[in-house]
Amino acid sequence: MTEAEGLRLRRQQPRVITEEPRDRLRSGDRTYSGRVFQVTFLSVGGVLLIPILILVLVLESPIHPEPFSLREPPLLEGCWAPNLKLRLAQRLYENQVQGPESIANIGDVLYSGTADGRIVKMVGRRIHTVARLGKQPCGSREDEPTCGRPLGIRVGPNGTLFVADAYLGVFKVNPSTGEAMRLVAGGQMVGGRSLGFINDLDVTRDGRRVYFTSSSSRWQRRDFLHLIMEATDDGRVLELDVDSGEVSVLMDRLRFPNGLQLLPDEESVLVSETTMARIRRIHVAGLNKGGMETFVENLPGFPDNVRRSSSGGLWVAMSSVRPSPGFSMLDFLSQRPWIKKLIFKVLSQEMLLKMVPRYSLIAEIQDGGVCVRSFHDPNGEVAAYVSEAHEHDGSLYIGSFRSPYVAKLDLRQV
Repeated sequence: MTEAEGLRLRRQQPRVITEEPRDRLRSGDRTYSGRVFQVTFLSVGGVLLIPILILVLVLESPIHPEPFSLREPPLLEGCWAPNLKLRLAQRLYENQVQGPESIANIGDVLYSGTADGRIVKMVGRRIHTVARLGKQPCGSREDEPTCGRPLGIRVGPNGTLFVADAYLGVFKVNPSTGEAMRLVAGGQMVGGRSLGFINDLDVTRDGRRVYFTSSSSRWQRRDFLHLIMEATDDGRVLELDVDSGEVSVLMDRLRFPNGLQLLPDEESVLVSETTMARIRRIHVAGLNKGGMETFVENLPGFPDNVRRSSSGGLWVAMSSVRPSPGFSMLDFLSQRPWIKKLIFKVLSQEMLLKMVPRYSLIAEIQDGGVCVRSFHDPNGEVAAYVSEAHEHDGSLYIGSFRSPYVAKLDLRQV
């Protein structure tokens, strides 16, 4: 090696040595920046999250749920197999009625109660106000207790309407004049507890006895989801002697008793126990008076109103199902009250309603709880939040506790 070649080699070495640390430095810069970002992100997240966690722990939950057990839901097969038959329904009076929970008919005239406190009749394509049970203003959550919320509606003797208002009580209404007579005052004490959430009713053929449900003495209708999630057994079925005005308790310790149907012999009534996904039979007369047994156990959904079918069976409306196979949130939460408490600390009822999957299901059930046929509307695209199926002249008129319409399903098409 010559002296010139050695000099060139010595000059090249510093370039090789100094370039490698620069690459490492740039890589180190990136690693360092990433670590700074992670530390900053976690620090800021912790600063925001810790107060939220403290707030959640400190806040009192509005509900005090009890654990209870539901059986494994039945498979949606056979009579219960999913279909789209309910989507064949036609919407009537859209945006003219809000929340027509229950429906009755005198001839071809339909009657219902609405979320703005009215009793209305539906003739042809028009809506007419028959009566208003409460006082205006109406339309907000705060107004509901004074405005009233008519739910169950029935036709009694001589074409008289009997109406269950969740807040104001049980009424007899003359559909011709609009005159309303209160038979039972909402909120009154019966058997040591208040009638806090009057829900559905039925009346004997002679009009002398009215049976009705009080879904809770703790929760009002406007907090119905609190009642479902709390799952307390403070619901009752009651009897009104119209002549004397006396109200007596027929059965208590029910979890959200809801729809009610007097059987043709008038010796027993069926009541849907919504939280338990079943229908109970309560004997109101005869040798078995005071007794109760299960009529239908372990339904694939949570039943609302129960009404007679023309074939001698019963129409049962369910606005939420227990998918099987699938995941049922209410079944999952039934044994986890601490999760329910946490949910209600951070979410409102309106937010929760939006999160509950909509699935409308109406089934015809025969004596003994045998399913005859069922109509489904997954996602509630046509008939949503169904509360009742009232049969008249070959069609089902479908009520809803929330939707702005009545749905009509022609039974000859399905």
